[in-house]
Amino acid sequence: MRVFIKFAKGLALLTGRLAESINLKDKRPVNLDITTIKFPLAAITSLLHRLSGIFIFLGVALLLYFLDLSLQSESGFALVLELLDSVFVKLLTWAVVAGLLYHLIAGCKHLLMDMGVGETKEGAHTGAVTVVVLALIAFMVAGVWIG
Repeated sequence: MRVFIKFAKGLALLTGRLAESINLKDKRPVNLDITTIKFPLAAITSLLHRLSGIFIFLGVALLLYFLDLSLQSESGFALVLELLDSVFVKLLTWAVVAGLLYHLIAGCKHLLMDMGVGETKEGAHTGAVTVVVLALIAFMVAGVWIG
């Protein structure tokens, strides 16, 4: 019986401390406005890496449609060539290629981080700046190539 009483007292003490810690957590300010949060560059590049993957997935559907249309017949091929001459389709194609290039560059950074390179805050920032610079260069090269 004494063991049970000691256990009950210990449990009451533990739950009391737990309740106090929960009450302390409830008193902290909560920021639900995501526009006021200042994300570091490494977080932004990581988020853009994920978004570029989604964009590539959707953009490949357009490119596969063009491929299918061009392989159906000679007139389909001529239609695709005509479509690719329009500015809008060139911009859309450039956007898909730019998304692919960004995803490739940021993916290489993530692979380096998996090997232990750039895991500190400074290393993550340097890696993010490198990704942005290389991506901008790749975007310009893709624009010249497609344009």
